[in-house]
Amino acid sequence: MTHPVTRTLRRIANLVPPALRREDGTATMEFVLVIPMIMAIFMASFESGLLMTRSIMLEQSVDMTMRELRLGHYPRVTNRLLKDEICSRTIIFPNCGTSIKIEMQRVSTTDWNFPVTPEHCINRRDVGEPVVSLNAGQQNDLMMVRVCVVLDAMFPTTGIAMKLPLDDDGGYGLVARTAFVTEPS
Repeated sequence: MTHPVTRTLRRIANLVPPALRREDGTATMEFVLVIPMIMAIFMASFESGLLMTRSIMLEQSVDMTMRELRLGHYPRVTNRLLKDEICSRTIIFPNCGTSIKIEMQRVSTTDWNFPVTPEHCINRRDVGEPVVSLNAGQQNDLMMVRVCVVLDAMFPTTGIAMKLPLDDDGGYGLVARTAFVTEPS
């Protein structure tokens, strides 16, 4: 004699269609449940790698351009010249010329007051050139340079891009800072 609960379970099992009792699709279910997490990790890793590469390229291009400026290789320094030089050295920045802002200020060596105002990045909605302080300095002047480039995230919905401070258009700002002393000619 079988137990009444067992008989009830057998009746319920007989009511389930045979297609729902098959076990040959169980790997597909695991794949469907795990693939979103794997893709999110991949996209976050790619985004952080791209962010780091862009940051390193910006730092290097600013350093190289400021070295040329310091040595007097640019006879007449303009905002457009510095933008073009920095952007020509950063090959993976889309629309670099329209999304970069350069600020150059002389630092007094008597009281060593470095600019403490936060870096202001360009607003890409504005069509005009931003007003910046660009002073090439005289011989033996200590100059501080801040460069900000606004870039778009490749995968804006990943965890890395969601934690970055974004502007109104969804771009994040990369900032490079350097200082140099103008060489005597």
